[in-house]
Amino acid sequence: KNFYSKNEVYFLPFFKFGIAISFFYWITRNLGFMTQITSIYVLLVLALICCILPSSMMVLIGFLLILGHAYAICLEAAAFSLVLMLFLALLFLRFCRGQSAVLVCTPLAFTLDIPALLPIGSALLGNALTVFPAATGVIIYYYVRSLSASAETLRGAGLEILDKVRLLADNLVQNWAMWLTIVAFVVTILLVNLIRTRSFDHAWKVAIFSGGVSYILVMLGGSYLLENVTVSMEPLLIQAGISVLIGLIMEFLFFGGDYSRTERLEYEDDEYYYYVKAVPKAAVPASERNIKRITSIQKDDYRYQEQVSAREKRSSRKKREEENFIITVEPEEDNSSHVDFEKKLEESLKDL
Repeated sequence: KNFYSKNEVYFLPFFKFGIAISFFYWITRNLGFMTQITSIYVLLVLALICCILPSSMMVLIGFLLILGHAYAICLEAAAFSLVLMLFLALLFLRFCRGQSAVLVCTPLAFTLDIPALLPIGSALLGNALTVFPAATGVIIYYYVRSLSASAETLRGAGLEILDKVRLLADNLVQNWAMWLTIVAFVVTILLVNLIRTRSFDHAWKVAIFSGGVSYILVMLGGSYLLENVTVSMEPLLIQAGISVLIGLIMEFLFFGGDYSRTERLEYEDDEYYYYVKAVPKAAVPASERNIKRITSIQKDDYRYQEQVSAREKRSSRKKREEENFIITVEPEEDNSSHVDFEKKLEESLKDL
């Protein structure tokens, strides 16, 4: 964590490059009908451009790649893809400014066979609005797959324009696995974000486990209610388990609070009462500190302390000088007031 915090300025472009090249390669591998943009060198150049630009540029370039491959299939597929991209951009992406990386990572999570990680991770690091880019990413993933599966049919000469458009629309609208996945993503993101933002101890861990359980329950319940959707139990449990473990690693990297040293503080001013729960971080990097001990005189002004110490030194030095040079003055003897009682006593004894 300390190493990453010191070199974040170098790691961030590297991560953006890796995500961008993976996203572009996924599109090319599933479609790949326009040979002019399937070269690995073209993808590398596009990924390098995304390193220095905002993450929304990945989404824009990805949409353009999909349009190019759809145009290579047929003109109707390109037109339908353009309308779909504009619809998604206007309806969903307007609510997720700055969260475009969630959309890009959604197809990659499906490709790695850990789709549950996307809603859990995005809810941990983001907010409730990540449901929009996550749902958009699910639509893009299933649309690219359906476009690739129906490419040969769309290229055939026996279909009219309306038939091709209807085929593309039916593949998207009647894809019940896609709608079930969107519901599972939305429920998981909202639940994880709701629990994570609570103030009780170990909220992140509870949110991670709750997200994994909710994803499993929604997928199993949807497969039970929908006849056209089949979900295997064992792969689903393995995917959710791996996603939960990665979520715990994310908690260590991005949160890591030490609940054993939790403090609850109270403040007030003229208008409000403040109740604060402070959870210290588990690992705080050590730093060099110069500790200066202050005497019992607690003053904010250090000059005052220096003046007091200087006066004390001068007074002690003066006292030592006076002790070394003491002049003793003895009072003069007053004969008028002096009485010799011993002589008077002898005279009295003689009279007796």
